[in-house]
Amino acid sequence: ITLGEVLAVIAVVISALTLWNNWSERSDSRAAQSADARRASTRAATLVLVVADAGKRTLALKTASAEQSVQSQTLLFPTALGTASAQTTGEPRIEISWFEHALEKAREAARLPDNSRGDERLPVVIVTRVLVDGEPHEDVALYDVGYTISGRLLGGHSVALRGLSFVSRVKKDDAQAKLDARWKALFPKT
Repeated sequence: ITLGEVLAVIAVVISALTLWNNWSERSDSRAAQSADARRASTRAATLVLVVADAGKRTLALKTASAEQSVQSQTLLFPTALGTASAQTTGEPRIEISWFEHALEKAREAARLPDNSRGDERLPVVIVTRVLVDGEPHEDVALYDVGYTISGRLLGGHSVALRGLSFVSRVKKDDAQAKLDARWKALFPKT
């Protein structure tokens, strides 16, 4: 074997190793970019509702992420209230009129005080259909609606909405059962 042949074989081996190194770096880079894209997509699809405006009779809601657009919502109430679900389209909100009288009756049946000593909690499930980067997603979550109540001697009760607090994500099939279990934990006497 001549010196030229040995150098040629070494050059071919070095070229092969360089080619393999470049290919493996590109593979790793693509895998990392793909994983970053999946994480970003998951974060973008994770819905967090916050209160945009807290009036006494209505809570206006919005998404925490600007990339999300709420299309519609369905609010489920505890079975013990005997209140039908409420639907919104395009303007996410919670209105006291949807459950006020049923809540007053439930509090009376549970022999709870006429006046709040801070914020009371009403569990609800909110099913939200949202667009994220043009793709539809559905989020089902358990929330507590914060409210205060004050009794009036002749006029009954006055209920005012205070805010919204995330509790947990739930599966759509289990949503009503989880909601009713949370209700029983908060209102054990009803």
